[in-house]
Amino acid sequence: MLLQAEGCDDGMPSSIDPATVAALFDGNPAGVAVLDHHLRYTYVNPALERLNGLPAASHLGRTFSQVLPELRGQAAALRDVLADGKAREETISGRTWAASLADQRFWRATYHRLEADGAACGLMAIVVEITDVARQREELEQARGHVALLSTAAVRIGTTLDMDTTCREVVDFVVPAFADVAAVDVLPPEVGHSVRRPGPGVLRLRRAALRGDGDLDEQVQLFGHSGEYVDFAPDSPVTRCLAENEPVLDDWTGRDDGRGAATAERIAAFRTLGLREALVVPLTARGHTLGALSLVRAEGSPAFTDQDVVVAREVAVRAGVSLDHARRYDHEHSIARELQRSLLSEPRGAHPHVEVATRYLPADTGVLVGGDWFDVVPLQDGRHLKAMGDVMGHGVEAAVAMSHYRSLLRLLAGEDLPPHRILEQLDAMVERSGMDRAATCLLAVVDRFAGVCEVASAGHLPPVFIDPGEAGARIVPVPVGPPLGTGFGGYRTASVPCGPGTVLFMYTDGLVERRGEDIDTSVRRLASLTLPPSGRLDDLLDQVLDRFGDDAEDDIAVLASRIREGRPVLGASQAPD
Repeated sequence: MLLQAEGCDDGMPSSIDPATVAALFDGNPAGVAVLDHHLRYTYVNPALERLNGLPAASHLGRTFSQVLPELRGQAAALRDVLADGKAREETISGRTWAASLADQRFWRATYHRLEADGAACGLMAIVVEITDVARQREELEQARGHVALLSTAAVRIGTTLDMDTTCREVVDFVVPAFADVAAVDVLPPEVGHSVRRPGPGVLRLRRAALRGDGDLDEQVQLFGHSGEYVDFAPDSPVTRCLAENEPVLDDWTGRDDGRGAATAERIAAFRTLGLREALVVPLTARGHTLGALSLVRAEGSPAFTDQDVVVAREVAVRAGVSLDHARRYDHEHSIARELQRSLLSEPRGAHPHVEVATRYLPADTGVLVGGDWFDVVPLQDGRHLKAMGDVMGHGVEAAVAMSHYRSLLRLLAGEDLPPHRILEQLDAMVERSGMDRAATCLLAVVDRFAGVCEVASAGHLPPVFIDPGEAGARIVPVPVGPPLGTGFGGYRTASVPCGPGTVLFMYTDGLVERRGEDIDTSVRRLASLTLPPSGRLDDLLDQVLDRFGDDAEDDIAVLASRIREGRPVLGASQAPD
């Protein structure tokens, strides 16, 4: 819009009567100003008086920068409109003389050139305050950022069932996107007497994860490394948060009146690092408190808002669910591990002339315990039965099923049946019991007088025989029937030469099975086994686990035995009847 005027001078254009201007713009809700060609105010309507916090008389004859020195923008745009006559819009920010609760205010201004005889003689400015709109836009952008942050929480937190890994994922998730420093402190499920009672009113938690942004990461480690126990005084924000089960916002920029010495000292140390404010939210799941998430912001970062508290609580809820899953898994894993260890006690020696050694190597702590088992049962006439089995599946159920199989096998072994008949009856008994856990099993009955070993397999890997003085081992392909618990039967016994000094080696699939490799190829590597120079079976098993156990993805159970003529050698893995 190009406003035409005639007879422009240093005041209002002569063709625009002041009374007319007032009639047109005094009642306008938008702020309106008329400026001369020196950009001095010649007219200000009441709406602009209110926006600027000054009467019209304080504007007239003065420039924009003289009236409102704390406003940014405007001057360059005004000069450009005077120069080329093109109307312009811009956003102005800053403060005026008007009282306002907002630290920063925003206006949208439109400028039009006034002309007389084709020459510029002034400007008209129309101004509307948009502080609320700008604030809403800012809050909307912040909310979008929070939604984007929370939408990735499910992907980045709880990727494993390991407690400490989950805690590290939490602090990595919030730093630096939401806080400059973050810590996760948890209540250990079972701790020693000294940890339970650190002192009257003092809360002792285990620091599961701690991270700071940039240089802060190394500096904040002085306040407790991951894995250490940290004591919190009764008036600390962490203690108050867990006591009330509510978020606690603690501003460290004010006075420390009313704080205890320990808390005041810790806050003073935080201030030296430039930290200014902490937000602590509880980590809970299924009505149980697991710990606390502490979020800290440093100088230069915005203070925590009510919306930030809402977001922090949502992050804590999602983290709490993941931590609860990890803790429950760890609890079940520990029970299964202890159950399996109690059932896998070292078998007693089958006979004074039989030497036996066993090992059980659990898989990585992140893997559920399996159902590997072994046993040695003395029989009549100096014979002995050796068993190696693997219940399918993992967890407590697999360990319990393993105990069931082992008990039934010991019961059947007393009937002095050949191996394939034992497997047939065991298979039928398991099917009738309704147990839904199938298992592989390898049975071997060694007759030291006949020098033979009778072997039968229910879906298990073949045995290995290491003859004295030989450079390698024999992998004997015995007939393989279906796993136990299927009810199919069809087992057969094979006789294998096994004289004095020959080592019978039995194992579960965790020793040889590797992802992406054919199982037959893996088993063939066992043909390279030889007795160690010491000749001890314990040393042989240590050697086997060193060679094949490092990259195992499942539990490993191994058993080695041999017949020895003459006086028996007693040791930790052997005892006479």
